[in-house]
Amino acid sequence: MAAVYSPHPVQIDQTTGKVLALRSSVVDVWFPNQIPELRTQLEVAGDQRVVIEVISQLDAHTIRGIALTPTSGLARGAKVINTGHPLQVPVGERLLGRVFDVFGRTIDNKEPLEGGEWRSIHQSPPAITQQSAQTEILTTGIKAIDLLAPLERGGKAGLFGGAGVGKTVLITEMINNMVSQHEGISLFCGIGERNREAEELYQEMREAGVLDNTVMLFGQMNEPPGARFRVGHAALTMAEYFRDDAQRDVLLLIDNVFRFIQAGQEVSGLMGRLPSRVGYQPTLGTELSQFEERITNTGTGAITSVQAVYVPADDFTDPAAVHTFGHLSASIVLSRKRASEGLYPALDPLQSNSKMLSPSIVGDRHYDIARAVRSTLAAYEDLKDIIAMLGIEELSERDRKTVRRARRLERFLTQPFFTTEQFTGKAGRHVRLDEVLEGCDRILNDEFANMSEQSLYLIGSIDEVRQANRRQTEHNGAKESPKT
Repeated sequence: MAAVYSPHPVQIDQTTGKVLALRSSVVDVWFPNQIPELRTQLEVAGDQRVVIEVISQLDAHTIRGIALTPTSGLARGAKVINTGHPLQVPVGERLLGRVFDVFGRTIDNKEPLEGGEWRSIHQSPPAITQQSAQTEILTTGIKAIDLLAPLERGGKAGLFGGAGVGKTVLITEMINNMVSQHEGISLFCGIGERNREAEELYQEMREAGVLDNTVMLFGQMNEPPGARFRVGHAALTMAEYFRDDAQRDVLLLIDNVFRFIQAGQEVSGLMGRLPSRVGYQPTLGTELSQFEERITNTGTGAITSVQAVYVPADDFTDPAAVHTFGHLSASIVLSRKRASEGLYPALDPLQSNSKMLSPSIVGDRHYDIARAVRSTLAAYEDLKDIIAMLGIEELSERDRKTVRRARRLERFLTQPFFTTEQFTGKAGRHVRLDEVLEGCDRILNDEFANMSEQSLYLIGSIDEVRQANRRQTEHNGAKESPKT
């Protein structure tokens, strides 16, 4: 195991103790003099350093801590150094384009970051007087999201989707648009990620050209629960620097917030705490709130978070899901069925929603069009069984119009992404919200009823429809013209 780099050398006035007891990742340490404060970082001296965070004080001379690194080789009597500070990570512009672990070490096979400014991962949320009370929409340039599930600037959105439905592609596109349209920073935090998935995401983001304005941080699946439990806080400390010091907007992507809760459950069990309902830690609500409340907007900038959420056994009454949903302002649900139909992004328009979709926030026009789109698509969904059994010819003229509108809306809400240009050969499109509203409004008014559905597929603004239809007509005319 590699030695853990500490930016703060041992001071003369620091106290030392020794390991009194060891149980898996739980370590009891005895100090002859003053015991360290809660959340202090301790390090076991030697070639194979073990990092411990103080969790509780047992008596006047003994503390109990959780190891953030493997404890193999550790024994009773080992010398423990009190660093005098909590776990810290580097901050600053130098982080861009790099990949880190919970200790702030680079894990991208490039030169390590030494010196510079390091900050504690444990920070308080901004005071109420510092937070911005203004409700703002953060546009993503992605039609389906901006129309049906708009994101709140400084808010949290849940991203629901299994493997193979386009979750990674959507994440990389949002990172790209954050950089190009908002001149912001993107920070990806992988909690409980598989090593293979982390490597694949890194390579995909590098190939897509979005890595230079992105910071990546991983607490991987094979790491101790203490490291996975703290990596989210480390990511927030890095993000807070860009929000408060650099005064820039930050898009924080977390995959997966359930793994954060799960790691806290493991730590709680190791510490011997009595579990609450369904085996979760009794401090679940407090721990999640301490984490989520740091994600907010201030007068200088905002941290907007998109969090992948795993729902155990699809049970939405599970305590982890209930507590998580209480913090979310939007839910983006990706549908495997829509992905199989080639409708990318595969956002489910009936399941996705946002608290921001209110007339008082987005305006009457946006609200009315979004509701009409959702109503049309819901009616089409109800008619699919009848169409499958009897055919569309058996529907009334009114229902046939609804089907035609819905199919055109489905295709208009697809979109070519910048990050997939090299794979699809289609140039990416960033679509303004007013263009999305105009396009949906014109489709709902049957302006394109005489044009093919295909002309609306994978385009940007609605103005591209006539160009695509004209090219298709000219192409068909050239094929039908007699040879001279």
